[in-house]
Amino acid sequence: MNYFSSNFKLGILGGGQLGKMLLYNTRKFDIYTAVLESSDEAPCKIACDHFQLGDLMDYDAVYNFGKQVDVLTFEIENVNVDALEALEKEGVKVYPSSKTLRTIQNKATQKLFYVDNNLPTAPFSRFAYTSEIEEAINHGGLSLPFVWKCAQFGYDGTGVKIVKSVDDLKDLPNVECIAETLVPFKNELAVIVSRSASGEIKTYPVVEMEFHPEANQVEYVICPARIPEAIAEKAEDVALRASKAFNHVGLLAVEMFQTQDDDILINEVAPRPHNSGHQTIEASYTSQFEQHIRAILNLPLGRTDNKVGGVMVNLVGAEGYSGNVVYENIENIMKMDGVTPHIYGKKQTRPFRKMGHVTIVNEDLNEARRVAEQVKNSIKVISE
Repeated sequence: MNYFSSNFKLGILGGGQLGKMLLYNTRKFDIYTAVLESSDEAPCKIACDHFQLGDLMDYDAVYNFGKQVDVLTFEIENVNVDALEALEKEGVKVYPSSKTLRTIQNKATQKLFYVDNNLPTAPFSRFAYTSEIEEAINHGGLSLPFVWKCAQFGYDGTGVKIVKSVDDLKDLPNVECIAETLVPFKNELAVIVSRSASGEIKTYPVVEMEFHPEANQVEYVICPARIPEAIAEKAEDVALRASKAFNHVGLLAVEMFQTQDDDILINEVAPRPHNSGHQTIEASYTSQFEQHIRAILNLPLGRTDNKVGGVMVNLVGAEGYSGNVVYENIENIMKMDGVTPHIYGKKQTRPFRKMGHVTIVNEDLNEARRVAEQVKNSIKVISE
């Protein structure tokens, strides 16, 4: 099929920053792109060929949108899977598939999938409602501390809480959830696996992630991870095994823990471009966003190794500020060598909202990490 400067139509469900960065590449290749999104102020609106308002969880909205395109993909997991399944039956190519998304969309189902496929993950218990957990603690079926995760609709650090006492359960929503053993880990790692429709597979280098302690969001992504080669190989092997089990098409970002004993445990996965791959735009031969397009259109996959060491800093709304966004001191960081800001196009900021990211590249990874700290301390995402 001819995708370039043709009548081919690619559909994207979701109009956020991940979709916007996918559109960098569809515009580069002159691929016609349509986007379905519920917000009229979505970052994708300015860059796609066709923008359509609609609820991503509404069956009819997703189904009717999907009938207008040749290939359908998504940049967020919270979409109506039944509609995707119906579209597939009618010949629309959906990548990753509805089957892959249905498994990943629910964290309890996702964890059971790891167990069923002999993939390493932390022990867990599944609950229909959060209210059942206290009884499990009282009867010795569950030990404190643990990590509470809502089964569905958690995103960007929401829906996750470390529970150290019964009192910590009081403010949690009474929903389907899992209670996961708290893993004492050395590092949080991630590997992005790309897989085309014809089965070509490539992995990106292992990255190391540093998280914000309050927001539970990635603060820094460091690539390549500062770990022994043997650990990197073990992490890559686990990611490839997960990719094979899901049999996905597109990207699969596999987040993992490196335990104190140097075991690798899968935390969770995302079947789309991911925060752990943003540095690939500047640091890699092929960005994760271009690779996702290549994979879902069954084009040859691009080279995935680094041109240079990269560190990514997330730009999130500062605490205490809501309203029209201002990027304070952005000019100062742009004076620094190897520093590239990406602004997502969200006009309104609020505490911990993802508003952009900054990539720092340097042949010396330690220097890149030092500059990243300087960037983090210099720029502030505030409001007028």
